[in-house]
Amino acid sequence: MRKPLVALFVTLSLLAGCGSVRLVDSDVQAISTLPAGAANLAGAHYRFERLPSQATQKQYPRIEALAEAALARAGLVRDEAGAKLSVQVGARVESFLVDRWGSPWADPWWPGSYGHVMYGGGPPFWGFGMRYPPSTAYKREVSLILRELRSGQVVYETHAVHDGPWHDSEPVLGAMFDAALKDFPHPPAGVRRVNVEIPR
Repeated sequence: MRKPLVALFVTLSLLAGCGSVRLVDSDVQAISTLPAGAANLAGAHYRFERLPSQATQKQYPRIEALAEAALARAGLVRDEAGAKLSVQVGARVESFLVDRWGSPWADPWWPGSYGHVMYGGGPPFWGFGMRYPPSTAYKREVSLILRELRSGQVVYETHAVHDGPWHDSEPVLGAMFDAALKDFPHPPAGVRRVNVEIPR
């Protein structure tokens, strides 16, 4: 009798563990202009480069902080005074309503069923929202452009896209920056799926 109880407890513990994380699956495309066999960029010092529109966005420092944490995990060092690279960060979040099958909500009798907010690429824009909406889904995109300051040449460009149901953008965007820097600085060619687990 004791063995079945122990097995049941282990199974329930494993299920609880699986429920404590969520999977952020991103489609990533990264391009490196570094020649084969070039010195690794890990350990290189960088500074952030902001577009004029980004400098006025209140939420942009938080986006930079998420990118900075991912860049540190990739081996890069933020150093405003001694930087050899500049990093331009972009992030975009769109929300849309979906029906019970996960398709975009398209009820002509219920206006204002779509809205979005954008970070990092321009001033924020809010669409209309519904008072009693069906489920909300989110499409998020992040990008990083690394440029050599001395030559002005782009040495690394990466983008990640993710669709999901979670409304808390910061942990999801952080995972997406990690995904975007997967295999840095020599990524495989083409678009690939990168999975990152984060707590619920």
